[in-house]
Amino acid sequence: MKSIQYFAGVLTFAYRKLSHWCHTVTDSRQSEELQQLTQQMAELTRRVFRLEQLARGDIAVESAAEKSAPAQVESAQPEPPPAVAQVSPTLRDSREPAVPPDFHEPQRIPQIPIPSAKTEVSEVSLETRIGGQWLNRIGIVAVLVGLSYFLKLAIENDWIGPGTRVAIGLVAGVGLIRWSERFRVRAFLAFAYSLKAIGIGALYLSLWAAFQFYHLVSAPVAFLAMVLVTASSVAMSLTQDSELLAAFALVGGFLTPVLVSTNQNHEVALLSYVALLDLGTVWVVAVRGWQRLLLASSIGTALLFAAWASSYYTEEQLATTLAFASFFFLLYAAAPFLGRKSALERYPNVLVALVLLSASCYFAATYSMLYQHYRFELAWLTVAVAALFFVLSRALQRREASAHPLFGPLYLALGVGFLTIAIPIKLESYWNALGWIVEGGALFWVAHRSGRMLLRILGTGAFFLGIFRLIMVDSFGHEPLLINPRFGLYLLAIGALALLAYFVTNEGGADNRQWAGAAIIGVNVLALLALHFEVLGYFEQQLAAAYSFQERHGIMTVRDFAYSAVWMVYGSGLMLVGFWKRSAFLRWQAIVLLAMTVLKVFLVDISTLERGYRIAAFIVLGAILLAVSFFYQRSRTKSAA
Repeated sequence: MKSIQYFAGVLTFAYRKLSHWCHTVTDSRQSEELQQLTQQMAELTRRVFRLEQLARGDIAVESAAEKSAPAQVESAQPEPPPAVAQVSPTLRDSREPAVPPDFHEPQRIPQIPIPSAKTEVSEVSLETRIGGQWLNRIGIVAVLVGLSYFLKLAIENDWIGPGTRVAIGLVAGVGLIRWSERFRVRAFLAFAYSLKAIGIGALYLSLWAAFQFYHLVSAPVAFLAMVLVTASSVAMSLTQDSELLAAFALVGGFLTPVLVSTNQNHEVALLSYVALLDLGTVWVVAVRGWQRLLLASSIGTALLFAAWASSYYTEEQLATTLAFASFFFLLYAAAPFLGRKSALERYPNVLVALVLLSASCYFAATYSMLYQHYRFELAWLTVAVAALFFVLSRALQRREASAHPLFGPLYLALGVGFLTIAIPIKLESYWNALGWIVEGGALFWVAHRSGRMLLRILGTGAFFLGIFRLIMVDSFGHEPLLINPRFGLYLLAIGALALLAYFVTNEGGADNRQWAGAAIIGVNVLALLALHFEVLGYFEQQLAAAYSFQERHGIMTVRDFAYSAVWMVYGSGLMLVGFWKRSAFLRWQAIVLLAMTVLKVFLVDISTLERGYRIAAFIVLGAILLAVSFFYQRSRTKSAA
């Protein structure tokens, strides 16, 4: 105690002298080193003052020298530096007095780290890692390998019987699970869960061996024992809040029917067990928010269902199988409604994959069961699924605050997709293309009313499906000229595109102008295709009725001239409309079409057409080009005036 007081007095005296000397020196001569030394001395004085108070344990200070030290410091230093440093937490005590108000804390000088300390810590960490973790794991592996060789030797020499072997497996599994808890409480989570996985696997394999290999227990007993292992694993996962353990339990649950299989058809028992397992997974997800388990559960359900159906399904089981398939589909289709929005935002891609997988698997299952003999029912079931997705999309729009914004458009797209699939299932020939074109036009209208770009994109997809079928499949029949279903479908498609152009033009905006331009180009392309196929169909009938080569050649010559005439007439009409509407966009399209006509006349028609048709083609083309030139010159003259 006296030594501390003596040391405090010496420091106080030195600090007072140094402060007095600094006060007498002019500001211009104070160096940075002197200021730092002053701050260090002040900090040391303050710490010794606090140490003395802690050693005595008194609130009041008895020493007169200690009472006068802060005042002397203040008198020796009229303008102390600002206080920015804090006292170390190890020096604080609930009984120590407050720092005197007249004492100002100096700035703390940054501490320079000592390299040797870091090197020593890193060497200790590496040593601990090698000795405490790596050697431990290597030792565990060595022991397990040794035990496995011992068990192999004992089995080969019949030292232990089948019951003992199964018992050893069960005891080893339980022991590994219990042993893993010692590592878990010490924060070795990865190692602990690895031991748990080995232990759980040992339990399943031991029960499988007891039933399938040694025939010690019956199938129901083995099944119930495996269910007990699965339930225990789920309980551990919930108690320890471990999603990994829940995944282990889920894998074991789906492997249980495979391990206890008797190669007999037990559809109701199997699918009921899978349904209960799926419901349990949904409950765990609702409680803990582990959405990734739903994807794993749906994959396991699909694999078990497909494996059973490929071996045992018959048409007599249609009603039961369809009921179970519908239950699985409805369960996973509502996955985005489970849990909180925060969980959905963590794994949105997982849930998107889940919904897409369940929808595609359900359609594949129903298609394989119903298409051959119940096609009408399959079409209406597909429409019902589309309606369900529309309802779910609407429900998600109403709870946007608690649902991820991705799932509403996803359900909407799936609804449109199922509706699009239902059309070719129910309709054939021209009706198929008609359904897709009408669907596209309806989606254009709904998109305009609701302002949703997604509906416009989906409508474009359905529309192009109808156009693709119309062009590639339904445009080559021998039909009467202009009065036939093919030409009517082209007119309907042109009307749908014109409706789209009208909607987007009224909505305005740069993006909508691009949509309008694409729609107008599509109208002109469809019109030319419609006229082309009408010319082709008309002359195909005449070619089919011709008998001689000369007669066929004459028909083909007239057909080639008709193509050129159609292009010239349509280009002229498009140019007139462009001048009437004062639309450079339409005039440019007319120019491109007339340029194509010029190339055809000069490169093809000049060598294939007969003299009379050749003369007519050149004269008509020249007259049209002169008329177009006249309109351009007149338009320029009017604009100049």
